[in-house]
Amino acid sequence: MQRGRLAALLPGLLLFCLGEWAGGDGGGESPGVGVPSCRGTQTARFQMETHKQNGPAPSPLPPLGVGSPGAALADTEGYQFPTFLLKEVGGLLVSPTWNPDGNQALACVCFSICVLFQAQANFAPYFFDNGVGSTHGNMALFSLPEDTPVGSQVYTLNGTDPEGEPISYHISFDPSTRSIFSIDPNCGNITLIEELDREREDEIQAIISISDGLNQVSEKVVILVTDANDEAPRFIQEPYIILVPEDIPAGKSIFKVHAVDRDTGSGGSVTYFLQNPHSTIFAMDYHSGVLRLQPGTTLDYEKARTHFVTVIAKDGGGRLRGADITFSTTTTITVSVEDVQDTAPVFVGTPYYGYVYEDTILGSEVLTVVAMDGDRGKPNQILYRLVNGSDGAFAINETSGVISVMQSPAYLRREMYKLHVQATEVSSTGHPAAHAMVPVTIRIVDLNNHPPTFYGENGPQNKFELSLIEHPPQGEILQGLKITVNDSDQGANAKFNLQLIGPGGIFRVVPQTVLNEAQVTIIVEKSAAIDFETSKVLTFKLLAIEVNTPEKFSSTADVVIQLLDTNDNVPKFTSQYYIARIPENAPGNTNVVAVTAVDPDTGPWGEVKYSIYGSGADLFLIHPSTGIIYTQPWASLDAEATAKYNFFVKAEDLEGRYSLAEVFITLLDVNDHYPQFGQNIQEKIMVLGTPLKIEATDQDAEEPNNLVDYSITHVEPVNVFDIDAHTGEIRLKNFIRSLDALHNITSGRDSTWSLEVQAKDRGSPSFSTTALLRIDITDPETLSRGPMAAFLMQTKDNPMKAVGLLAGIMATTVAITVIISTATFWRNKKSNKILPVRRILRQRPSPAPRNDRAEWLKFRRAKAAAKFVLREDAPNENSNNNTLGSLLPPSVPVPPPPPRMVPNMVATPCTVPTVSGSLAPKKPQWSPKPKALGSSIQSALVSELKQKFEKNGDKKAFF
Repeated sequence: MQRGRLAALLPGLLLFCLGEWAGGDGGGESPGVGVPSCRGTQTARFQMETHKQNGPAPSPLPPLGVGSPGAALADTEGYQFPTFLLKEVGGLLVSPTWNPDGNQALACVCFSICVLFQAQANFAPYFFDNGVGSTHGNMALFSLPEDTPVGSQVYTLNGTDPEGEPISYHISFDPSTRSIFSIDPNCGNITLIEELDREREDEIQAIISISDGLNQVSEKVVILVTDANDEAPRFIQEPYIILVPEDIPAGKSIFKVHAVDRDTGSGGSVTYFLQNPHSTIFAMDYHSGVLRLQPGTTLDYEKARTHFVTVIAKDGGGRLRGADITFSTTTTITVSVEDVQDTAPVFVGTPYYGYVYEDTILGSEVLTVVAMDGDRGKPNQILYRLVNGSDGAFAINETSGVISVMQSPAYLRREMYKLHVQATEVSSTGHPAAHAMVPVTIRIVDLNNHPPTFYGENGPQNKFELSLIEHPPQGEILQGLKITVNDSDQGANAKFNLQLIGPGGIFRVVPQTVLNEAQVTIIVEKSAAIDFETSKVLTFKLLAIEVNTPEKFSSTADVVIQLLDTNDNVPKFTSQYYIARIPENAPGNTNVVAVTAVDPDTGPWGEVKYSIYGSGADLFLIHPSTGIIYTQPWASLDAEATAKYNFFVKAEDLEGRYSLAEVFITLLDVNDHYPQFGQNIQEKIMVLGTPLKIEATDQDAEEPNNLVDYSITHVEPVNVFDIDAHTGEIRLKNFIRSLDALHNITSGRDSTWSLEVQAKDRGSPSFSTTALLRIDITDPETLSRGPMAAFLMQTKDNPMKAVGLLAGIMATTVAITVIISTATFWRNKKSNKILPVRRILRQRPSPAPRNDRAEWLKFRRAKAAAKFVLREDAPNENSNNNTLGSLLPPSVPVPPPPPRMVPNMVATPCTVPTVSGSLAPKKPQWSPKPKALGSSIQSALVSELKQKFEKNGDKKAFF
């Protein structure tokens, strides 16, 4: 509103100023008025110029800088004029000059106009420059790692507006590039929205701007993308296939691999090494990637024509997403070995043997020798020649290696010729190179025209049959076979081998090598394999094959052996254990289980007879043929008496061979017993607040037949008692907490109740038993009158509990007494410090009268024994009711036994036991007659105690 008013007053003020200026004195310059070509939100400059009288020409004031409002300009004489940045007001630009003649009014008016323009000024916003490494400001020299996660806030633009107007931020990119960042226009937070890759784009150019709504300031920034170790080394010029001569020396460079890592720094440095350096003949230079042969190794084309070497390129490592990462890559170098002529020819198919028969035609081929160049990569031509040994009888083709007979065999004088053949390589230039020699043996033989032939009793025969009992003794000769074999040829042609072809290792043929003719014998080698149950017929082939003839003539004859069975097998059960379950109420002759045994023998030897025996077999029988086990006709099974039976079953053949199996029979429980209450259920005592438990047992063997549920079948009134159906605990109703409440419910009755309770099992069908229970209800206050009363009340229902506890106390007391007495006896025997009683009595010169002595012993005994009394609450005198039947001197007393487990109802402490005594309770204080003194042995014990205590003085006794 104010700006509008000022804009309305501006033309008037301007006209007024011009009028005053025109009517003034002096020859000052007229003000220059112009209309600038500024539009929109551009600013206009307002300048003041000043002239001094007789002074130099005025100089225009410099324009106001952006963001510097209110700056003062001064000339050389000290005059100061403010300059302003103004909003365009009607497109008018006023440039007044100073009137030196002193027209003060015009100057004041012009200055007022300047003040009005000052009120209309609006300055542009600007960014803060926080320097390198800052994340707030104008992104000057800002850098960003390439592994920065997408979505991360990376920078915050920060600027201000001089007038405090709200500002907004913007960022833009060249249309030909992708948008890397997004910005929150309000707070200036810049977020990464595209993944960075320094290797593809190492800097990002963007235009950031700040605006207050009227003015916008833009700056072009360059964001540097710093490197992260995100690139793996990459081999170049793959694949690597090289050809290396086999005679290359060790240590010489074979090949060089090169890998490039586009990362910078340590992440871009690459080192090389072999994957399996210990299992290869190659070595790799760590830095250069040069492949060499290891020292002391060579390449051999004949052993390995190709080698595959795996090379690993590994970078120096660096940081990636906050962790130290090292990348590596592998490649394979295929090393093909080039053959070099360094190996002599090699003969193939050695040794060489040839035969020339009497009907061989002149010039016929005997055999062919073959030699190959040992250098297979570039083989040379091979030429053959006979060196010696032929005597003109044989010749060889120099290119093919065929040896031919050159003379008629009828004229040959020797039976065997041993030739030497030389194979020579011919190089590509036609010169002889390496050579090798091989012997060749040629025999001159007659014509082999008769194969071996088998004969029986009636001439040639090719099938022989025999019957044999199974499992004959090892080494037995098959007597029923009469076989002869013959070859009509002579010499080597008549030599042949005999073989028995069939199931291996059962029989052996003799002889194995025959010359001309022999009688064939077959011997048993493996008796166990000759089994009738396995195979009823054994079939073999008898093979005769020539040994040294090229024709290898042969003939065969079948040998068929029919096996006869014997009783050599034991009946075997199909299972070692048989398990059966039958109900306990099964009647007699009930089938339980069937056992089965198999005898592989045939005929009567294969028949099996069954029987049973054992302590658990009394109630069972077995059918001797079928193996069915059943119960005795009179058997009465009871699972409660015996739930499990086990016994043995025997399978026996005709000759008494047998085997055993074990039978386990379990009786399944049947609900055939009633629950039974205990003997002490007739009368019970219940204490208020304490449950009363009844218990019934069911003699059935298994659940649920022996599980019992309890219930109250009759009681009056019915709202007094509850019973737990599972545990049998009887409780009063929750609202009955005192005898008074109970009497209120049943007025006129005492605290004794009669209940009819039922115990019912869970079997099917179910059985139940009822009993009449008498319950005496008492108050806990009654039990608090004394421990003995409480104990008697608790054991009223189970008197055996009190008897057992009392017997336990007595047995413990006797055991402790015996142990203490034995220990004391051995201690006194070793120390020998206490003398026998009779010695003490003999040392007294003048014994006092018996009555005085008895009184003195009584006093000393009471005094000494009182030191060992186990005191509880009130001190009472001890009395020892033990009477010794022996006159042996007693031993030193021992410490008292540990406290009793059962509380003493009358609080009566016990005396210390001696060698011949036991714990004796003190006399009750209300006893009308004091007990008399003990025997003379007891008096002697008191004397010994007196002597020991006087000897030790004030020392305490140690036991």
